[in-house]
Amino acid sequence: MSWCNASSKPTRNMTAQVDVQIAVEDESIPSANEIARWVSRAIDVVGGHSDAEVSVRIVSPTEMQQLNSEFREQDKSTNVLSFPAGEIAGLPADAELPLGDIVVCSAVVSEEALQQGKSLHDHWAHMIIHGTLHLLGFDHMNNAEAIEMEGLEVQVLDEYGIPNPYRESPLEN
Repeated sequence: MSWCNASSKPTRNMTAQVDVQIAVEDESIPSANEIARWVSRAIDVVGGHSDAEVSVRIVSPTEMQQLNSEFREQDKSTNVLSFPAGEIAGLPADAELPLGDIVVCSAVVSEEALQQGKSLHDHWAHMIIHGTLHLLGFDHMNNAEAIEMEGLEVQVLDEYGIPNPYRESPLEN
């Protein structure tokens, strides 16, 4: 297990401090720098969050199931959870709030990529971008929200040459 700090390179006057904690042994996890780039680019596309702070924790299915059960009342593991930071007492009014935490279960992401016939790297990018957009207030609880959020995901993924994850996978044909 390791703890990595990665500051993504600024893009379009945007900087993000991304702290990556890897709490599992899994060589397929992208580098902390790559995770930081995906987070930073998603923040950049939305805009308005200069000097944002995000923590990303990569966990086991057991830890993810515990979090999902406690915070979403779903007693199962899932791919990604986002926890927006909210207000912090005593922080100066002009200070940028930390955006929050993203938790990703590497085993679920790997299994989904395999089942859906997607590149593991591409699916990781999608999950990190998806989690970041949740921190920024986007959701997919109804069709209009889903269309907006998915559009942003596809836009960021396309910049990395990653295909639209919402198109049918080869396994579904």
